[in-house]
Amino acid sequence: MLKGKHILLGVTGSIAAYKAAVLVRALVKEGAEVKVIMSEMAKQFITPLTMATLSKNPILVEFYNPENGDWNSHISLGMWADLYLIAPASANTIAKMATGVADNLLLTTYLSARCPVVVAPAMDVDMYLHTATQRNIQTLRERGVSIIEPGSGELASGLEGKGRMEEPEVIAEFVGRELSKKSAQENMVAGKIMNTLEGKKVLITAGPTVEQIDPVRFISNNSTGKMGYSIAEEFAKRGAIVSLISGPVNERLRSSHIRLSSVHSAEEMYNQTLVAYKAGADIVVLAAAVSDFTPALIERAKIKRVGDEITLKLKPTRDIAASLGEIKKEGSIHIGFALETDNEFENALSKLHRKNLDAIVLNSLNDKGAGFGKETNKITIISGNGESLQFPLKDKKEVASDIVDYVENMLVC
Repeated sequence: MLKGKHILLGVTGSIAAYKAAVLVRALVKEGAEVKVIMSEMAKQFITPLTMATLSKNPILVEFYNPENGDWNSHISLGMWADLYLIAPASANTIAKMATGVADNLLLTTYLSARCPVVVAPAMDVDMYLHTATQRNIQTLRERGVSIIEPGSGELASGLEGKGRMEEPEVIAEFVGRELSKKSAQENMVAGKIMNTLEGKKVLITAGPTVEQIDPVRFISNNSTGKMGYSIAEEFAKRGAIVSLISGPVNERLRSSHIRLSSVHSAEEMYNQTLVAYKAGADIVVLAAAVSDFTPALIERAKIKRVGDEITLKLKPTRDIAASLGEIKKEGSIHIGFALETDNEFENALSKLHRKNLDAIVLNSLNDKGAGFGKETNKITIISGNGESLQFPLKDKKEVASDIVDYVENMLVC
């Protein structure tokens, strides 16, 4: 994915700068040509000699070489790069990027760059969570900058929390995907390829189901439907014919090209999904959080409190993914979801095989920022042969784009 690509790497003053050396090596190993710009403070954490040796290019720090007057043109650097990656990005640099400060070569190059820009923050937890930093990051996102969310763990300060720069291998994979997207978009604009999703019929389930106990009480979960709705919007944006079957949520569709069917219970979702599938579906994405159990008996009147205990008898709901797997049409693609709390990979892989899925999207409640009720998600996509592709924590709209990219690659391959 990176062969022949020009990657400009900006390194700022952070203890995570040592990871930049591993990152350069990973990018070069994948065939990229890498040029490195360092801030003055970055040189205190890792030497330019190390970065020059690994990148096989001179390191750029100043606007010009004071010894011979050679000019390091930020304009030329911005035009040379296919992608500008700033990793690690300190709180100071992020703030300057958000406000347009251009007091070093790294920042002036950012303001001149015409290519995609990717930022991997690294800082202490309190700095990262500070309102000012979060606003600056959001400002960059709104301007089209991709943010690779930092991980959580022990920090250089000794504190525990979010702020660790994502691992170099994960960042390198992210860069590869960003450049693949850019190439695909350029090719589409040039008319060199057709959209592989144009006219494809896509069936998506989203949101929770609600299992009534009596007229006022029910069993459900915390799913907001945001992930499923984002996936539906992304498929529709790429020309697919989308049918969305949704449990009760507060999400609203922006696209008028999505056929929405609203359901309440797991039984209703089962019936609607099978009808829609039999009517024709090339791709199925089962993102709904369907209840595994439902009350064996729904009381017609509100259950009164009598005594200190009550026993609620439950029965299993019908398994939508397994049922579709049994009647799977040749050539169709079935994608499932697995939200796990333990033995995540093994449980997800087992579900994939049991339900005749082509791939499964795994997310863990042990990952901060992932799961129900969050604006972000951190996923691993597992294929039928057990190969996995890990993604860093991202906004759910970006996650949806990654999932749809994966499906498009399945169609092409």
